[in-house]
Amino acid sequence: MSGATPGTMRRRVTIERPADVDDGAGGVIRGFAPLAEAFASVEPLSAEEASAGRALGLNRLWRVVLRARGDLTGGHRVVWRGRRFDVLSVRALDADARFEELLCEEIVP
Repeated sequence: MSGATPGTMRRRVTIERPADVDDGAGGVIRGFAPLAEAFASVEPLSAEEASAGRALGLNRLWRVVLRARGDLTGGHRVVWRGRRFDVLSVRALDADARFEELLCEEIVP
């Protein structure tokens, strides 16, 4: 499980969903709204994985592992210790689909 086990999922994260807000001029502003809190494992990708990500134009890639929810997709966001991560992809991490691995890119202010 990429080093993450239920015992190592000690980081409390906030999961945010995309939320569009009316801008008052007929358009919308893309924002995010809290969806849930969860315990997770949060770790930077290995040097090899990060190097492959940079080849794709991505920076600061992280892996977040949590109990499977079934409602997360790319486009959601994870917040941990004031740091924000865009979720790029979600995949089942085990054969029983008890855990999900989120590939995330850190948003740099």
